Amino acid sequence: MKAYIFPGQGAQFTGMGLDLYEKSPLAQEYFEKANDILGFSITDIMFEGTAEQLKETKVTQPAIFLHSVILAKVLGDDFKPEMVAGHSLGELSALVANGVLSFEDGLTLVSKRALAMQKACEAAPSTMAAVLGLDDHIVEETCAEIDGVVVAANYNCPGQLVISGEIEAVEKACKVLTEKGAKRAILLPVGGAFHSPMMEPAREELAAAIEATEFSEPTCPVYQNVTASAVTSADEIKKNLMIQLTAPVKWTQSIKAMIADGGTEFIEVGPGKVLQGLMRKIDRSVAASGASLAE
Repeated sequence: MKAYIFPGQGAQFTGMGLDLYEKSPLAQEYFEKANDILGFSITDIMFEGTAEQLKETKVTQPAIFLHSVILAKVLGDDFKPEMVAGHSLGELSALVANGVLSFEDGLTLVSKRALAMQKACEAAPSTMAAVLGLDDHIVEETCAEIDGVVVAANYNCPGQLVISGEIEAVEKACKVLTEKGAKRAILLPVGGAFHSPMMEPAREELAAAIEATEFSEPTCPVYQNVTASAVTSADEIKKNLMIQLTAPVKWTQSIKAMIADGGTEFIEVGPGKVLQGLMRKIDRSVAASGASLAE
């Protein structure tokens, strides 16, 4: 079975999407529509902006979403997903790709998500750290023992778990995890503690926007971050998406579930190759590649 996977924040690069725009009139149409919906020229920043400009959350999230979703649309008949999943922000790209959300509603939610997260980050300073080379349960137990807010946030692949929370608590956890044998425990250059209780104000704001948005039945199962299992009901998808910002991204578990359910070919749709790299660490025997336009 063909599985399509969609990247999240961190996959952006300068000049992203320009090749799509230049090669496809359909892509041009969608990019121009996006500029109208967002109320600023995101294409200028994507195609010609600096890495610094692209790093702004209000730009990064819509930019990655647009690159992914427009690439899927331009692939046309070649794009036939039998299962989909997206890493964090990528889940919204996946939901447009499998017909749950319209392009316009998906982009509007991504923009609201980015602004709500930015606001939550500014309200309470917080951070994330990558922990390499330890079993998940050791990381989870250590986080539970630390005073303050620090939780397992992204289960990226075996031996790579991202923790998230208050700055002091995350720093303390990094120190203890290094003592327990982590190869590395390094703070990440992010604006805040995504996928932790620190995102509660953003979750509330986004939940209201999700509630007001129409969700259709999917054309194929989506393996959601929150459940790491196949979800095929529009109502359930909506409910899970509402709690995604404060819940961990169960990426390793999602990919394993997709393979167990018959996923044999995984195609990353969007900028970069982050998810292909994680695929190789989760299960090297499964084919993973990136979607691209025919010349």
